[in-house]
Amino acid sequence: MKRVFLIVLDSVGIGEMPDAAAFGDEGSNTLKAASTSQYFSMPNMRKLGLFNIDGVEIGAKEEYPTGAFARMTEQSMGKDTTIGHWEIAGIISESPLPTYPKGFPKGIIEEFSRKTGRGVLCNKPYSGTEVIKDYGEQHMKTGDLIVYTSADSVFQVAAHEDVVPVEKLYEYCQIARDMLVGKNGVGRVIARPFEGKPGAFVRTVRRHDFSLVPPKVTMLDQIKDAGYEVLGVGKIFDIFAGKSITDYVRTTGNLDGIDKTLDYMDRDFEGLCFVNLVDYDMLYGHRNDVEGYAKALTYFDERLPEILGKMREEDILMITADHGCDPSTPSTDHSREYTPLVMYGKNIPAGGNFGTRRTFSDIGATILEYFGIKKKISGETLLKF
Repeated sequence: MKRVFLIVLDSVGIGEMPDAAAFGDEGSNTLKAASTSQYFSMPNMRKLGLFNIDGVEIGAKEEYPTGAFARMTEQSMGKDTTIGHWEIAGIISESPLPTYPKGFPKGIIEEFSRKTGRGVLCNKPYSGTEVIKDYGEQHMKTGDLIVYTSADSVFQVAAHEDVVPVEKLYEYCQIARDMLVGKNGVGRVIARPFEGKPGAFVRTVRRHDFSLVPPKVTMLDQIKDAGYEVLGVGKIFDIFAGKSITDYVRTTGNLDGIDKTLDYMDRDFEGLCFVNLVDYDMLYGHRNDVEGYAKALTYFDERLPEILGKMREEDILMITADHGCDPSTPSTDHSREYTPLVMYGKNIPAGGNFGTRRTFSDIGATILEYFGIKKKISGETLLKF
């Protein structure tokens, strides 16, 4: 029974790509920045070969790695979560998804307001925690929706749960998703519910992402069509708009994501379990919190033996990332970085260094190769099984 567990450590980049300056990310190195903290410790990932990857400049290299490893290059023209995951799954995006550094055009906002029957506040790029601090009280008085964006391709709608029930907020976000297609096809529409009183607003865990449907065939499509299961943990269902995912669980953070991955490891299935652990990006990278980022990496490393301990004879574990988000730079945006790939399993050659790969899609191609599925996606397999 073949199973692949693909874990994305969201935003754990390992150094600037050659075109980083064109994205405003010259000098970014997320992993190196986190390693400067006294709280950083990843001995288990080191043993698998993380520190042996091309260009990784932290810690001592493992003399006899138990896993195989590679440095992954993003070929798509972007640095966001959606494009990164899509490329892992075999889609190379030649154009970036649209962003709105000056806010959304008047026509979009007016149409959204008309269709929801509510006014709109803000309509600017904004920090998610700051926007509810600055507009939350006005929202509670008027019932107007807080609409904002970021450097990512996102249309975010914040509302207090006592003013707009969560299910109604989801309806409004689906309206926005149906509107935002074509040239205005943002990667994600995000529902951002919050609670509390003025001066003490907090976002709740009932966030929900409404993503574009992938425009081409993905690794997930091919695995499902071949009769295997595709399980999603965390944001995976949202990132792929549910397409070709046979079962899924959402998560409240890394701890919950790891726990639910371990639950799936106890389940008898054949196919792919695709996992996103979001805290690195959401809680620490975007908030320039080096110590929090380091603690989150250390926590994953501490839980890694549990994951390895549940692996079965034919299981393969792959650990990678979707972009960078260096917490030590002035920017709070994602960063254009190489990402790591560490692989482990009986069928994986210990110590195998697969160098610097041309595209994230080599991950998807390798997984299809393992299941004996002739690929219809971009990328080349790292291994013949």
